[in-house]
Amino acid sequence: MAAKLIISSMVFLIFIFFIRSSTAAFNVITYGAKPDGKTDATPSFLRAWKAACSSVKASTIYVPKGRYLIKEVEFRGPCKSRITLIGFRSSVAPLMLKALASGLAENLAKVAPVGARSITFNWANNVVISGLTSINSQLSHLVINSCNNVMVRNVKLIAPDQSPNTDGIHVQSSTGVTINGGTLQTGDDCISIGPALAVSVRNLNEDGVQNVTLTNAVFTGTLENPIIIDQNYCPNNQGCPRQTSGVKINQVTYRNIQGTSATAEAVTFDCSPSNPCKGIRMHNIKLTYLNKAATSSCKYIDGTSTGVQNPQSCL
Repeated sequence: MAAKLIISSMVFLIFIFFIRSSTAAFNVITYGAKPDGKTDATPSFLRAWKAACSSVKASTIYVPKGRYLIKEVEFRGPCKSRITLIGFRSSVAPLMLKALASGLAENLAKVAPVGARSITFNWANNVVISGLTSINSQLSHLVINSCNNVMVRNVKLIAPDQSPNTDGIHVQSSTGVTINGGTLQTGDDCISIGPALAVSVRNLNEDGVQNVTLTNAVFTGTLENPIIIDQNYCPNNQGCPRQTSGVKINQVTYRNIQGTSATAEAVTFDCSPSNPCKGIRMHNIKLTYLNKAATSSCKYIDGTSTGVQNPQSCL
């Protein structure tokens, strides 16, 4: 299994998990790691990974409860057998993020800073990520890149609400990714999908996004418009003003959505004049604004509406 796990620079990690008796166990303490949150445990983790990766028997890397100081590191394959690292409990960004947060509070940071992602999985198959808590990542908390058959469950990803580019989960060039049971509270996208670190795709040479299903989700304090397609998204009008989107958006269904809007316009479809949205379906929509009727707007879109439509559909 070819796999690479990147852990962000100078983060603290807390692990709690168990050993399966049917696997070979490798304890990072045995390889010199100290759970004091001060001693650099990176070499110890790498030695444990090397031993597990070389084992012909399915392996579990065991990290006893504690705080471990890990610098930027790659756990690289291919390995001879499956490796299980269960229960990444939490990762906390370093003090430099506090400086970033302070700068944001003073409205000094207008351009997204360069920083580290907490955890990245590259070119890995049959991955299960469970029970992870990531706090104040510098950029995306969890990145799934070029992977197949990935299960992300019961994760908690947290960042300040005004922190730029702190996506919760970013998925790119991957198939068979399932995310459930999580709590995502970030300053940017909760889940972003696409080649870049944003769900919006403007480059004609970029791959598309398809076969995405979202069910049983609760959003609190998020977008100004609960339902929105914006093909004219151009941050700060830099690099893309007055350009029409070459991305085709079709076969999108909104079903059984209810709640309140932060603005009077609860539904916004701002599609591209050169590539209009097609096949958009709305079924049983119940959205209000300040306990009153909300509104909707449509540009360059074709679709159908059925069932209850509050606000009145513009399709």
